[in-house]
Amino acid sequence: MGAMIQMVNFWQHIPEHINPAFLEVGSFQLRYYGLMYLVAFSIVYLLVIHRIKDEGIDWSKETIQDYFVWAIAGLLIGSRLGYVLFYNLEYYAAQPLYIIFPFDTSAGFRFIGISGMSYHGGLVGIALASVWFCRRRGINFWQFADLFCPAVPLGYTFGRIGNFLNGELYGRITDVWWGMYFPLDPLFRLRHPSQLYEAFFEGLFLFAILWSVRKKSWFDGSLLSLYLVGYGIVRFCIEFFRQPDPQMGLFMGMISMGQLLCLLMILFGVVVMLVKKQQGESA
Repeated sequence: MGAMIQMVNFWQHIPEHINPAFLEVGSFQLRYYGLMYLVAFSIVYLLVIHRIKDEGIDWSKETIQDYFVWAIAGLLIGSRLGYVLFYNLEYYAAQPLYIIFPFDTSAGFRFIGISGMSYHGGLVGIALASVWFCRRRGINFWQFADLFCPAVPLGYTFGRIGNFLNGELYGRITDVWWGMYFPLDPLFRLRHPSQLYEAFFEGLFLFAILWSVRKKSWFDGSLLSLYLVGYGIVRFCIEFFRQPDPQMGLFMGMISMGQLLCLLMILFGVVVMLVKKQQGESA
C-alpha cells in the first residue's frame, strides 16, 4: 500500500521536475515545445513520403518538400493570428506589437518567445496555404488533403506532448488519482493532465483510425472530412476536462471557445462530406 501511495505521489508531481527549456544561453531559451514542432513536421513528412512510395501516388518528393514550406508558414501565422482573434483580441488590440514581439520589456529586456497559439487558427492558416499551393501547381486540393490527413494526428501527438513538457494548457481541477500538479497553476491544485488526454485521443487514437482506412477512397476529400469530424468530436469532449482560458471562461457557463470552434469544425466537415460525396456520385 505504501509503495502504491509513493507511485501515485511521484506521478502527480512529475510536471514539477520537468525543465521546459532544452537549452538556455543567457536569457535565450530553446524549449522542448519548439523541438516537438520539428518532430511533428518530420513525422508527418516521413509518413506522407511512405504513402507516396507504398501506394504509388503520383507526386514527387520535391513537391512535398516545397509544400511543407507553405504549410509551416500557414500553420505558424494562422495559429498566432487565431489565438489573437479567438482568445485575446482585446489585449492585442491595445498592444498589437506583442502579436509578433518576442521580448518582455516590463522588467528589463527578456526573450520570452511568442506565447499563445490556436489549433483552429492554424487549421485555417494551413488550409489557405494549401489551397494557394495547389492552385499554383495545378494540383487537386481534395486529393492532396487526403494524402496528408491520415498522417497529421501522429504529428499532432508530439505537439501536445510539447504542451505537457511546457507545463501549459493543463486541465481542470480534479480529485482523480492520475491528476497532476502543474507549476504554472497559480492555485497549485490537482488537475487533469488534459495535454496527455489530447496527445492520446486527438493524436494516437485518431491516427489509428485514419491510417487504417488511408487506402480507401470513397470520394475526393473523404479522409479530410473524416479528420475534421473526428478531431472536432474528440476535442469537443476533451475540452470538458481542459481549463478554459482565464480571459475567456465559458459561454453561457457551459462550453469553451475551443468547443465552439470544434462545433463549427464538425459542421464544416459534414458539409464537405455531403457535398463531395454527391459530386463523386454524379461524376
